Amino acid sequence: MQADLSPIIAATAQWLTGAYPACGGALPSVLCEVQARQAVTVAAWLRYPTSMDVALVGMSGPGGAGRLDRITGADLAADADDQEWRTWVDEVVASWAACLLTDPVLARQAVAALAGGDHTARTPVDFHRLLAPDETDRRAAALLRHPDLLAPVARLHRDQLLSRLDPGRALTA
Repeated sequence: MQADLSPIIAATAQWLTGAYPACGGALPSVLCEVQARQAVTVAAWLRYPTSMDVALVGMSGPGGAGRLDRITGADLAADADDQEWRTWVDEVVASWAACLLTDPVLARQAVAALAGGDHTARTPVDFHRLLAPDETDRRAAALLRHPDLLAPVARLHRDQLLSRLDPGRALTA
């Protein structure tokens, strides 16, 4: 049984950075990946807040990248032998991460909602690149943080995220 969310976080962040790649060079690629991982981590911890939730998704699996690929027009023909990681992509987590990457207020609310939870109880966590990207971060992740480009993914499960953060808000937002 999977003890943590690392396969989901890694695969979903990889999917996001593949669909919305960094703009130029090695350093921008790393900065883009860090921002994606931070957003995906927050989203995954919100989606699976307890160890029981983590255990259940570890047994059942997160669902894969199929629908996300269709929405974004991803090229599935590229290296079909190296696609097993795609089964660990979580569509809801990707959608929530897209919301966090494009809405700073929502990102702050999401990080605040993690306080005192199972995932943050033992270790302090810094989500600085998600919450306060500098100009270099913004340039590196120009596609990853572009609201219009991420809109099709973000709107898939935005209402669920809003409901998780503030029950009843999704109906009025």
